[in-house]
Amino acid sequence: MSDKDHYWMQRALELARNAEANGEVPVGAVIVLDDRIIGEGWNQPIAGQDATAHAEIMALRQACQTMQNYRLPGADIYITLEPCLMCAGALIHARIARCIYATPEPKTGAAGSCIDTFSLPNINHRVECKTGILQEESSQLIKQFFKARR
Repeated sequence: MSDKDHYWMQRALELARNAEANGEVPVGAVIVLDDRIIGEGWNQPIAGQDATAHAEIMALRQACQTMQNYRLPGADIYITLEPCLMCAGALIHARIARCIYATPEPKTGAAGSCIDTFSLPNINHRVECKTGILQEESSQLIKQFFKARR
């Protein structure tokens, strides 16, 4: 992982804290193309009453508007938590180049934990996937969020 990867994941963690401050599961996502943010988001399904308002989807919506295209070839996404099946599928459809996530999601992770969506044999686009950058910080943020809710 590069210094740039670390930098962008730090921004995703800031966005995850926005989610936490609003009572949402603290997940943040940043989409970067040519060293600039084209989209970012955090979990908002409760506030938006929208089951699809995951951090990744919010970031994709903004990035697609920014680029005026539903495809984002060459773009990277930084996420504080492994994407679910819905989000992994959306990343494939958007033609994201790389998915970098901080910490695995053992219950619903679709980038290797429960299923590896990006390696399914018949998909028409391959997303390169990396994990582990700022894993401890992201993991602790989520653990503390759920501990406080119990």
